[in-house]
Amino acid sequence: MEYNTKGKVLKKAVVWQELFFYRKSDVLYQLTQVFCRRFLPLHGDRTVDQMVQAARSCKQNIVEGCEDGKTSSEMEIKLVNVARGSLQELRQDYLDYLKIHSLCVWDSKHPRFDSLLEYCRRHNDWPDYQKLSESLPEEDFCNMALTLCHITDKMISSYLVGLEQRFVTEGGIKERMHAARTGYREEVDRRLRLLEEENTRLNAENQELKRRLGII
Repeated sequence: MEYNTKGKVLKKAVVWQELFFYRKSDVLYQLTQVFCRRFLPLHGDRTVDQMVQAARSCKQNIVEGCEDGKTSSEMEIKLVNVARGSLQELRQDYLDYLKIHSLCVWDSKHPRFDSLLEYCRRHNDWPDYQKLSESLPEEDFCNMALTLCHITDKMISSYLVGLEQRFVTEGGIKERMHAARTGYREEVDRRLRLLEEENTRLNAENQELKRRLGII
């Protein structure tokens, strides 16, 4: 026997591989690996580990947040926030590199700013950046990474707003479990009432039949 309930305990799984901000975070991780290899010392510079770990943390916390979000809205919000924090850390590292090496941070007045912004908006996967990563000079490389950081951050921020709104309306796993149990009990009670009503009706029909046959 199947029962309809008012709530589901597990939320619908998010396909994190299809999220644009996850895909861009993966691009940033790959780009950062190439950046460190091309422009930073192979040994003795802690910036390499810090940048790679920040890029990896952003990507991995998105994955873990989406997976944990099946059961825990609170954990999903927390981990996606951690991902955003790691992204900000990575962004600052690229900015610091430009400042330390007296390179330009492109703004909206830069002649290549609009084309770079449009490219990063439209392209979400590593193959779109792989060849560029091996040929761009360091200023261009850093500004491409910064543009991706900016776009990804805005996407994550919008996603977090949606998560928070859903948490307010649906609650966490405790609330969903309560709703599911409540819905189950209400459905069972409804079916029992229907059975009792059917039994009463059948008894009445049986008594009427006996009366007509002269049994009673």
